[in-house]
Amino acid sequence: MAKLAEQVEHYKEMVEYMEKVVGAVGEGEELTVEDRNLLSITYKNVIVALHVSWRIVSFIKQKEGRRNHNHVVAIRDYRARIESKIDSIYGGILRLLDAHLILVAAAIDSKVFYLKMKGDYYRYLAEFKIGSERNLRP
Repeated sequence: MAKLAEQVEHYKEMVEYMEKVVGAVGEGEELTVEDRNLLSITYKNVIVALHVSWRIVSFIKQKEGRRNHNHVVAIRDYRARIESKIDSIYGGILRLLDAHLILVAAAIDSKVFYLKMKGDYYRYLAEFKIGSERNLRP
């Protein structure tokens, strides 16, 4: 189902399906290489879309800031909602990695894959937070 959701670009549904796949992995089992890659693609697609939205809204806020203060407040609130969604997605994948995938990974390539994902997502989160804080100034 996650592949179907990807084909129709329903990335939030992909996240839900992949969370179920991860939850169904029993003790002593691991995701297949295909499922691992699909998990990575799933979160990448959701995050990229939200980051693009955040950048567009930030650009519009910057343009409007010179002309209309009332719009800036509404735009800032909208951007805060996008930031909340981004935080939620990052939190979701990091919880999956920490609470389940890294713990049950027996194969070294699986463990390395998950630890790399974890490092990448912390780096992306740090870059986003730095950019977010830099652009929050009125």
